[in-house]
Amino acid sequence: MAQKINFKNSNNGNIIISAVINFPEGFKENKKYPTVIVSHPGGGVKEQASGLYAKKLAEQGFVTIAYDASYQGESTGEPRQLENPYIRTEDVSAAIDYMIGLPYVDVENIGAMGICAGAGYTANAAINDHRIKAVGTVSAVNIGSMFRNGWDNNVKDADALPYLVAGSNARTSDAGGAAIATIPLAPLKEEDAPNEELREAWEYYHTDRCQYPTAPGFATARSLTQIISYDAYNKAEAFLTQPLQIIAGSVAGSKWMSDDLFNRVASNDKDFHIVEGANHMSLYDVTKYVDEAVSVLADFFNKNLQNVTASAKSDKAGAVA
Repeated sequence: MAQKINFKNSNNGNIIISAVINFPEGFKENKKYPTVIVSHPGGGVKEQASGLYAKKLAEQGFVTIAYDASYQGESTGEPRQLENPYIRTEDVSAAIDYMIGLPYVDVENIGAMGICAGAGYTANAAINDHRIKAVGTVSAVNIGSMFRNGWDNNVKDADALPYLVAGSNARTSDAGGAAIATIPLAPLKEEDAPNEELREAWEYYHTDRCQYPTAPGFATARSLTQIISYDAYNKAEAFLTQPLQIIAGSVAGSKWMSDDLFNRVASNDKDFHIVEGANHMSLYDVTKYVDEAVSVLADFFNKNLQNVTASAKSDKAGAVA
C-alpha cells in the first residue's frame, strides 16, 4: 500500500515536497512503525531507484518515504534542476520533520538510506541530524569528490578549479536573464559515455529501462559553485557515530567513495557488504542485485531500529484473520 503526499519543506516554506509513503502489509494507523527515509540519486526521482528500494523495504515491515528533492521531480522550486548539495542534505531532515508528525511513525526509530549521490547526502544528514538512528548507503557517491576527482578518482582537487569558474559564470549568466545554463549529471547521449558503466547510466535515465518524464538527467550549471567544494563526509570521523551499512558492487567504478566513507566514519558499528558482479548502476534496478541489497538493508534496519519481523508477522496474521 502506498500514498502519494505533498508537504511544505520545513527548511523553505516556499517549496512543496512531493513524496510517496509506503506501508507494510497489515498496516494499522494506531501502531508505531520504524521508518526509513529514502533519497534518490543526483538526477533521479522518486519513481526510480529510491522508490523501488522504499517499496521493497516496506514489504519487510517498515514505513518508508521516497521523495523528490527540492527543485526537482514533482517538488516545487526555481530554478528547476538545482542540485545544491547543502539543500539536498537538508531535504533529508525536512522529510524527517514531516514524518515525525504522523501518528504511526516511531520517532525514536528512524533510519535513512540513499542511492548514489542520495547516499552521500544521507550520510551528511546523519552527521548533522542524530534523529537518524541508522544509516544505509547503496552505490554511494560523494558528489563533491566525484566532480573534483573524477569517476575513477584520478584528478587532483586543484584541477577542478575551472568547474568553479564555470559555475560562477553560469550564475552571472542566469542572473542576467539568459536561459538557465545546465550540465549533465549522467551522459545525455550514449556516445557521450566514457565507459560501459556510465553508458548504463545513460541507458537507465534515457531509455525504456527506467526513464521518467520528471528526470531529465541534467542540473543547473550554477550548482557547480556548491558541488565542487562540498564533502558529503565532512566530519564523519567525529560525528557519524550511528550504525552504518554500506553496500557497493564488486565491479563498481564508484566503489572508492564507499571505501572512503567506511574508512572515515566514527561509528564502531559499521559493515561493508559487497554485491559480487554488480556495478554502480546494477544496484539501481537489476532484480537479483537489488533484492540482495534490500535483504541486507532489511536485516540492518531491523537490528538497529527495532525488531519489526515479529510485528510484521503479527500484522499479516491479523489481516488474514
